[in-house]
Amino acid sequence: MALRPVDLGRTVGISAQQVRNYEEDGLLPPAPRSASGYRQFTERHREALLTYRALLAGYGVIAARAIMRSVHDDDVPGALALVDAAHADLHDQRRQLRETAGAVETLAAGAPRGGPAGAPRGGPGLRVGEVARRLGVRTSALRTWEAYGLLAPAREPGTSYRSYTADDVRDAQLVNLLRQSHYGLPQVRQVLDELRRTGSTAALRAVLAQRADQLTARALAMLDGSGRLHAYVTTG
Repeated sequence: MALRPVDLGRTVGISAQQVRNYEEDGLLPPAPRSASGYRQFTERHREALLTYRALLAGYGVIAARAIMRSVHDDDVPGALALVDAAHADLHDQRRQLRETAGAVETLAAGAPRGGPAGAPRGGPGLRVGEVARRLGVRTSALRTWEAYGLLAPAREPGTSYRSYTADDVRDAQLVNLLRQSHYGLPQVRQVLDELRRTGSTAALRAVLAQRADQLTARALAMLDGSGRLHAYVTTG
C-alpha cells in the first residue's frame, strides 16, 4: 500500500515537506509518482527514513547524508568507507582523550616539566603543523588559541617559527578537549587559569569524565545506526 509523505513523517516526527526534501536530496530512494503526480512511498522508504535518522544520531548530519546518498547511488563500498572513516575518527578522539587524561594525571602528580612531545629530549620542539596533525585540528585553530592567550609557544631564533614543547602540546590538548566538550574560549581560559594558579585538576577531571560519557554515547548510537544500515543494504 502506498504511503503518503505525512505517513512517513509521523514515523519519526517530521513534516511531510521534510520527507519530500529527503527524497529530493537522495536520502530516500526515488519515489514513483501516481497518475496525478503525487509521490507514492513504500515500506522501503520507511526503512530508509529510519536508517537515516539512526545514522544521524551517531554519525552526524554530514556523514549520514553522504552515507545514504552513496547507498542510493548503488555505491555500497563508498558508503562503508564513510562508515569506516567515522569510526576511525571516534577512535582518534578516544586516543586524544587518553593522552589528555595522562597529561592531567602528570599535572596532579606534580611531575617536572619535560622536553618536546614526540621528539628526543633536548631536541627541537614541534612545529605548528605537526601539533595540528597530532590533535586533528587546523593550524588556524592553534593560532586562534594563541591569540586568545591560551597557548604561548616559543619562537625559533632566526626563523620565528613556533616551537611547541611537551608542555605546550599538553596545553593544546587540554584546550582541544575543552572545545570538544563545547566550552567557549572564555570558559577554557577560566579553567586553564585556575589550573595554572592553583594547580587544581578537579575541573579538568570533570571535563574528562563528561567527554568520555559523550564518546560512549556516540559509540552506542553509531552501533545502532550501522546495524540499521546493514539491514537496509542487505534487504533491498
